[in-house]
Amino acid sequence: MSQVTRKIRVAVVFGGRSSEHSISCVTAGAVMAAIDRDRYEVVPIGIARDGRWVLAPADRRLAIEDGRLPEVSGDGDALALPFDPDASGLLVVTPGEVPAALGAVDVVLPLLHGPYGEDGTIQGMLDLAGVRYVGAGVLASAVGMDKGFMKLVWQARGLPVGPYVLIGDREWRHERKRKIDEIKEQLGLAAGRPVFVKPARAGSSMGITRVTAESGLEAAIDAAREHDPKVIVEAGIEGREIECGVLQGLDDGPPEASLPAEVLMAGDHDFYDFETKYLDGSTSMAIPPDLPPAAIEEVRRVAVQAFEALDCEGLARVDFFLTPDGDWILNEINTMPGFTPTSAFPQMWAATGLDYAALVDRLIQTALRRSTGLR
Repeated sequence: MSQVTRKIRVAVVFGGRSSEHSISCVTAGAVMAAIDRDRYEVVPIGIARDGRWVLAPADRRLAIEDGRLPEVSGDGDALALPFDPDASGLLVVTPGEVPAALGAVDVVLPLLHGPYGEDGTIQGMLDLAGVRYVGAGVLASAVGMDKGFMKLVWQARGLPVGPYVLIGDREWRHERKRKIDEIKEQLGLAAGRPVFVKPARAGSSMGITRVTAESGLEAAIDAAREHDPKVIVEAGIEGREIECGVLQGLDDGPPEASLPAEVLMAGDHDFYDFETKYLDGSTSMAIPPDLPPAAIEEVRRVAVQAFEALDCEGLARVDFFLTPDGDWILNEINTMPGFTPTSAFPQMWAATGLDYAALVDRLIQTALRRSTGLR
């Protein structure tokens, strides 16, 4: 009698405590639909907004429908992860019952965006438990989430970034006037140049305000602080918005970059905000952009450099501005980019020759081949 080969168990973790909870759910819905069920057994794990881990219903639709955003209800069986590298499993914790072992998990797909997931927190927990996972490790995740440290590392490696000012929580509470003066002087706000005020550790354009006059600066910073007490203010850069996907190389090879994409916005939006990204359908992508071949190769080269500078693993999307003078300016990196079939990252890889299902499979296989612990 032939032996039945056990399927690889993939725990897909989504939701989370950040303001990007719903986008994480949408990403997870698309990824789980694409995973080859002949090869993989999928264990859907939701994290509710209050931080509870639950075994999510496998048949629940996770998508934006009629403008409504999905979320993890937290009503399923509660889960716990034993911090035992020999266990590599999950426990189902039902009130009034003895915890039951859900079984060993071969790899985790942490499809979490923003703090408490994309920032190294879950990565550290999985490292402690000795569980393999898709994507960047603790340091790269944390630095990639913090726009201030991200830019500091890139600057130290000689990579191009635009002018910016960081505002810490204590600085804003005690030195507000000094920070406003610093923004005016260093970023040219007083001369009519716009600035973008952002939470330092958030994504999906949450809490971002475009400011064109000093009178709007304090309110914009306070709005960003609703998402993160640490704020970054960036000089507005005139230029085209270009994105590039990067994947960890196969079989210990160097990272690979996709064809880039250009964000094309219609309508009267001032910038690429949450609504234009996810709700109103006013944006499109040009893949590849209308650029000379040499420029396309240059952005791919710099994207790989940005990926390696942060010690990234697995995947990342690197965002740029291309100025009218032909200079590439790094904007930010996303170590767990949006992953619906219409998101930029999978679209860029599809144009490069790696379709959605194959891309998901490659990420899982890459994670399975790497060791746990320090690398």
